[in-house]
Amino acid sequence: MSANVTVRSDGRGAEVVLGSGGSANALGHEDWRALELAFRNLPNDVRVVVVRGSGSTFSAGSDLREWVHAAPDDVDRAFAAMEAACTAIEECPTPVIAQVNGVAAGAGCQLALACDLRVFADDARIGMPIARLGILVSPAFAARLALLAGHGLARELLYTGRLLTAAEAVAAGLANRRVPSSELAAATAELVAAVAAQPRAALVAAKQAVSVGLSPTRAAADSFASGPAVSYEDFQRGVTAFLSRSRHP
Repeated sequence: MSANVTVRSDGRGAEVVLGSGGSANALGHEDWRALELAFRNLPNDVRVVVVRGSGSTFSAGSDLREWVHAAPDDVDRAFAAMEAACTAIEECPTPVIAQVNGVAAGAGCQLALACDLRVFADDARIGMPIARLGILVSPAFAARLALLAGHGLARELLYTGRLLTAAEAVAAGLANRRVPSSELAAATAELVAAVAAQPRAALVAAKQAVSVGLSPTRAAADSFASGPAVSYEDFQRGVTAFLSRSRHP
């Protein structure tokens, strides 16, 4: 297990914690692989899983420092690891709840959208500011956004990179509820208790039943011929510029 992916289980519930509070809980290649394995290997008696970031933010996505001068094949493998982790969350047999504070951006947005339910702090923001980095959004990434927010808003967010506020996220269907930041943990715990009170078999059946309705879109995205994950020269320029701004705000 990666040091940036921590799993805790108390029988009926499990909690997956992202990062250690630094670097906005951005995840590296090995962290995404660890996240996938965490969801593939959850105990069979778990009824609900919470995903949250360590400290004051959910996740800013992938750790761009890994990608400076990375070979194209390495970048493609990193994106495949992200997608595998998100798919593992979607295929987890029991409900998964994202507890979102701070920022859920890029792959962090995808991670939150792969969960079944999302509880937002009122100061949280979510979106896909990836086009400026030369990232060629995959059908699977686009589908998660479009299934919840609709095609029009999904296009706007992907084209512009705009981040939605918590209030906008609720209105768009990207969040189930928003609460004051000081009440986020308690509100999530209340939802966890309501879910965990149901028989596990009924929860598994409910998740499967909803997933059947989503499967045509997901299957279409999966069948799309995969190409490169990024426009490589644009990507290297974008990553370098982003990291330079981060060091010298």
